Amino acid sequence: MQYKVISADCHIDLIWLPPDLFTAQASAAFKERMPYVTEGPKGKQWVSKNGASFGLMNGMGSAGREYVPGVIHRSDRMASTGLYDDGKKGIRRLTDPALRIKDQDRDGVQGEVLYGILGASMRLNDAEAANEMLRIYNEWLADFCRSKPGRFAGLACIPSQDMDGAVAEIKRVAKEGAVRGLDIANRRGMTPLWDPWWNPMWDAAADAGLPVHFHTVGGALPDYAKLPPKVGRAAHAVHISSFQMHMSEILMSVIFAGVLEHHPKLKLVIGESGTGWIPYVLDHMDLEWEDQYKDLDLTMKPSEYWRRQCYATYQSDRIGVKLLDDIGVDNVMWGSDFPHPDGIWPDSQEYIQRELGHLPEPVRRKVVRDNAAKLYGFNVN
Repeated sequence: MQYKVISADCHIDLIWLPPDLFTAQASAAFKERMPYVTEGPKGKQWVSKNGASFGLMNGMGSAGREYVPGVIHRSDRMASTGLYDDGKKGIRRLTDPALRIKDQDRDGVQGEVLYGILGASMRLNDAEAANEMLRIYNEWLADFCRSKPGRFAGLACIPSQDMDGAVAEIKRVAKEGAVRGLDIANRRGMTPLWDPWWNPMWDAAADAGLPVHFHTVGGALPDYAKLPPKVGRAAHAVHISSFQMHMSEILMSVIFAGVLEHHPKLKLVIGESGTGWIPYVLDHMDLEWEDQYKDLDLTMKPSEYWRRQCYATYQSDRIGVKLLDDIGVDNVMWGSDFPHPDGIWPDSQEYIQRELGHLPEPVRRKVVRDNAAKLYGFNVN
């Protein structure tokens, strides 16, 4: 395989999975608690018997929204390829390996890292059943990745509300050997990452030799239904615009808690985090550590742990590109966010050229290919 571009942030969403996947694969004790597809007022939709709703089958984005022309420019661009029309016909372009590769070839991407269905596991609102759902997905993902060697680096979905379940699933997927990383459920209100409660998970991930990922979910959401339309739009604009900056707490927590000090080979990836904010946060962490926190269990400046063990992904970030030297050219990975409506598919090459085209070729290659290839084992030689 000849790689020119590897996207370090792509997605497989529950609403594009085979409709009977969970009910067919669940153990007897969980079959009635699994997501399934039924007819709804706007077509087929994913639901569960406890009242959870996951969105329209083959719908838009991770929540399976209805595609409405003229509302989101990037969605219109994606729709122009027939993606949503095919979805309505039952053509699962995103979870048919051959069709997915065809869509990535269209975008000039030869390899991709696959984040999964952790948002759906939270919406299920059944922690015990969510563990079973994630196991089934991870097994499906392993088969999906094996079907086209060299094209996909799958990330196993790991629960964050059940430490015993998390450790058990990390050990299981590591033994199976088909995934390239661990995607930990990043949920609002979860136990803070500076809490020692997480130590068994860090130990298991380090033993597995798999990079740990936290994908952005943004901050708390207001109840838009209670707000006047214009106020609600402003509140939503704040949520969308600040979405990625909440990842700073993930980064600070892991470093200040000494996780990377105690696990010097462990790699941490903050997905779809953007990068422009990172130099300020690192500089401020260094300042505070020097000033008043040298009693923490760190032997280096916080920024040195970042350089040694951490990565961030982005799809479009003009400011971050200007600050690459401060961030570290070895610590940034580009991703298209395919197939989400805030991503840049199928126009990735245009964005790459516009934002990175002026950089020296070796630097550009690191960002769009080499860093991801090294971390996830894509053979670029």
